[in-house]
Parts: sequence; structure tokens; C-alpha cells
Amino acid sequence: MVPGHKDRDRRQIKGSVVNIPVVLRAFVCAAVCIFSISATVALAAPYAAMVMDARTGQVLHSRNADTKLHPASLTKMMTLYVVFDAVRKGEISLDTRVKISKKAAAEPPSKLGLKAGQRIQLRYLIRAAAVKSANDAATALGEAVSGSEAAFARRMTRTAKAMGMSKTTFKNAHGLTESGHLSTARDMTTLGRQLFYDFPEYYNLFSRRTTSTGVKNVSNTNTRLLNSYRGADGIKTGYTRAAGYNLVASAERGQERIIATVFGGRSVTWRNARVAELLNMGFDRAPSRVAIRKPSKPNLTGNTAPAGKIIRTTGLISKSPRPSLRPGPELDAGVLVAMKDGIEDALVEVAAVDSAKENPATDKPALVAGLSASHSSPPPRPNFAETQTAKATPKDENVVVTRMTTSGGRHWAINVGQFSSRHEAEKMLLKTALVELGTLDEALRKVVQSQTGFEANFVGLSEAKAELACRRLLAQNVNCTPIGPG
Repeated sequence: MVPGHKDRDRRQIKGSVVNIPVVLRAFVCAAVCIFSISATVALAAPYAAMVMDARTGQVLHSRNADTKLHPASLTKMMTLYVVFDAVRKGEISLDTRVKISKKAAAEPPSKLGLKAGQRIQLRYLIRAAAVKSANDAATALGEAVSGSEAAFARRMTRTAKAMGMSKTTFKNAHGLTESGHLSTARDMTTLGRQLFYDFPEYYNLFSRRTTSTGVKNVSNTNTRLLNSYRGADGIKTGYTRAAGYNLVASAERGQERIIATVFGGRSVTWRNARVAELLNMGFDRAPSRVAIRKPSKPNLTGNTAPAGKIIRTTGLISKSPRPSLRPGPELDAGVLVAMKDGIEDALVEVAAVDSAKENPATDKPALVAGLSASHSSPPPRPNFAETQTAKATPKDENVVVTRMTTSGGRHWAINVGQFSSRHEAEKMLLKTALVELGTLDEALRKVVQSQTGFEANFVGLSEAKAELACRRLLAQNVNCTPIGPG
């Protein structure tokens, strides 16, 4: 054997031994990487998408649009829709100071950082849920409207079904993953369109880059798309591990408005790029001009607080039943008219003025006397024993009674502003009547001239109706002041 061969062989064997672990480590690393990639693909949230022409509801593109998936914070679109509906119905006011519960304060991020026992106005909770996507604010909104988040979630589901969102079920107000809390790309696109048309007065919230929540300023979770895509003005982002990166986006260019929805995005960047592609597709496929067909408003009759819950609107009694008359001789029509105490003074005055305008020959002194009498203190109730056979005669033939109430108490009015001309006051009355048909449909519009201008009033309301009308109008930023009898 040649000297030195053993050392050389030993070095070769030693080198081989050293290299074996290196090969093994490389093999193991490759296997782990392959497994990780496979696991990532397996665990990736399913993809779904829809593109809709918001003007007509026509579907321009869809992919897995009816697959039930986790909506994440897209849920808050329905949370806000139900809250807007409650405000419009007068169940709650934007100025209501909501007490934060322990449950709401304990919600995980994204959150505003509210503390248990803290009080904050409803309007700030709305901003936090719409812009910051704050989970604690969403839970607090649900509890404020329905008493508990569970009851509010049931109301959310009822509202969804009324909209035609047949495959959506809500279990909470914030959208964090929960068993049975599911929706689809089609249903969420439908919801985005309803929000735009049913509550245009609130829609600007979704395009705010920043907003004040009363405790701090917050930034929009959708700022990147709002800043990068021309015409984008909303609506809502969402993310959880189970859902992936979700987004319902709306954009307007010229006379066209497109809504695009994506479920299961891989990242914020990927999601925004995909939504931009879908919006571009929508603008390419949608006709430039088309007749707008707004979605019908869902029938939410009875979709209010559950039985047994006190709705925080007013402590006033809305109805006061009048006891029946005691049995006695039959009364003639004149006595029955005299017994009615529900003839509204304001209605008599308006009717008399209208009558004078239509009949210029009316005796004006007599008319003035009649109006003065209508504002004097009401006469005492008639003595039944003395008037059962008496014939009642009108005090003034020129006073025309246009309406009589059997419910009693429609002596109230509301004032919606003071203006420099009668025309402006009448214009405001007409505009307000169209905005609030629910409570003002039976009221009369009346312009009263004073030393400082022309007051726009609705007269002939009950106290409860006047209070409710003002709450609803104030919620829509319309000045309103209830006016009691006298």
C-alpha cells in the first residue's frame, strides 16, 4: 500500500459522512416547502365574484356567486342598513348616547377601543363601523337597537330575506367567523345596491378617508382603492382567515355606476387589483345610457324591536281611549257636534282662511270674529241634562270645519323653519312633506306671517305624532320644533 493512501481514504470517507446530513437537510427542506405550499392552497378561502350594473341590477359577470362563504366585515353593511332603518322609523336617534357593554368592549380588533360603561353617541358608532370597521362599535349598535346582539342578528337575517338575500344568515353584527354566519357574492352585491338607493343620505360615509368618532379620528380601511381607482366611492372591506380578503366596491363614471364584489382574496393588493379589473369589466360591458330601475324597498313591516322590549322613543301615551257615553235619550246631531272636543283650532283657522280666499264676498268682520273666537279659551263641556233636547247652532256660519277627530288631541303642530318670503316657506313645507310622508300625511301645511318672517308649520297633529315627526326629521338634518296647544 502506498504510504498516505489510508489518510487519503480516511479523508474521503470523512468527507462523505459530512455531506450526508447536508443532503438530508436539503431533502427535508424541500419536502416541508412542498407540504407548506400544498397546505396553503388547501386552506385558501374559496374565490367568488360578481359584477352588477347598479342602475338596473343587471349581472355583468359572476363566478361562484351563489356559494355560501364567510362574509367577514361585509356583514357591517347589513348592520348599518338595519341601524339606518331604525333611525328612520324613530326607534332610536343619532344623538342617543349608547352605553357600551362588557361584551362590546371585549370584541377583538379591528376596534375603536371603547370601554365598558362608556357612553358615546350613536352617530359616532355608525362612523366607526362604516369607516374603521370597528367590531366593538358594531356590537354596541346591535345592542342599542335590539337590546342584544343575538336579537339584532335575527333582525338582520329577516331584513336580508326581505331583500331577496335568500342564502344569507347572520349570527352577529360584526362579521367575525361564527358557525352558520354565511352569505354569498350575489347577496352582498344586492345589499350594496340597496344601501346606495335606500339610504342615499348616509352613503357618503363609505367614501370618507378619515372621520371623527368622538374619541379619536380613524382612517378608512378601503383607502387604497378609493385613492387609486377613479370614481370609487365605497363600500366595505372585510377580512378573516376563514374568509380571506373580501370587498364590495362601487364606482361611478359619467352616468354609469358599477358594483363589484370579491370573496376569498389572497391579500389586500391582490384583492384591490382584482376588484379594479372587475370594475373595468363592468364599465366596458354596461351601456352608457339606460333607464334607472331602483330596487324595491324591502317590506320590513313588523321588523322592529321584539315583543316585550321598550322602544326608546318617547314616554308619552300615543292613544287615550275615551269612555263611552252613559245610556240616555237619543241625542241629535247638533248636540253630538257640540260634544266633540277634538276640533283642532289650527284646522278651523286654515279652513276659514281658505274659504275667504275662495269667496271674496265673505263678511270679513264676521270671519275675524270667528277666528278670534277659535283662539279663545275653550268653552266648558256641555251639561247633558240641559242639552239633551236642545238644538246646537253654529256660532259663525263663515267658519268651515274641514276635519273632526275622534281620537282627541290633534292640537299640536311642528315648525320646520322661518323664511323671508311666503314662497320659500311653502317650498320648504312641500319638500318636508315628501321627505316624511309617514307622520305628516294627515297634517295640514300652514304658513304663518310674523314680525320676523314667514313660519313654515304643519298643523293638526297629535302630541305623539308631532314628537315622532320631529325626531325623524332631525335624524335627516331637517330643523323641527314641536308646538303644543296655545
